[in-house]
Amino acid sequence: MSLPPPRRHATPLSRSPEVRPPERQCLPTVARRDSAMVGGGGGVGGGILENANPLIYERSGERPVTAGEEDEQVPDSIDAREIFDLIRSINDPEHPLTLEELNVVEQVRVQVSDPESTVAVAFTPTIPHCSMATLIGLSIKVKLLRSLPQRFKMDVHITPGTHASEHAVNKQLADKERVAAALENTHLLEVVNQCLSARS
Repeated sequence: MSLPPPRRHATPLSRSPEVRPPERQCLPTVARRDSAMVGGGGGVGGGILENANPLIYERSGERPVTAGEEDEQVPDSIDAREIFDLIRSINDPEHPLTLEELNVVEQVRVQVSDPESTVAVAFTPTIPHCSMATLIGLSIKVKLLRSLPQRFKMDVHITPGTHASEHAVNKQLADKERVAAALENTHLLEVVNQCLSARS
């Protein structure tokens, strides 16, 4: 699986405010402006940033543990919040921020059916021509493959209408052979592992 060639834009684009979900607030990006310098983005991609000043969103609170979840005698089914908790802290390949902080992943875009063993995650790149979309999707898919029981069938795709090449990226992410081949590429696997590692 090869990543599409990077596309560079003279003017960074960002999503309009009406895209923001009402339950999460956008934080000012002034404090992070230094991370948008060319070549010093702090992300794993390096180089010129496509979206040099992205909107930053407030992290949602931690999931409260219920008495039913603490009871070892009660079967614990996998739900959308559990999947969201797995992927929310994945690092963006371009910025020193998580996918949740960039609003790339949201709990409302996660669908789970534990009885049918299916998980569907829609993610939203920060700009319509994001060349990192395949890498982000691959990172989400790898995190789920490593975390969930093998019985689960996973569908990781771009939120419809949010990326110029969504069909091509979704096709790559859905192709098991291409995903397996991509994970055999040591450099690409290293980049994915950087996205999945905890930031210090």
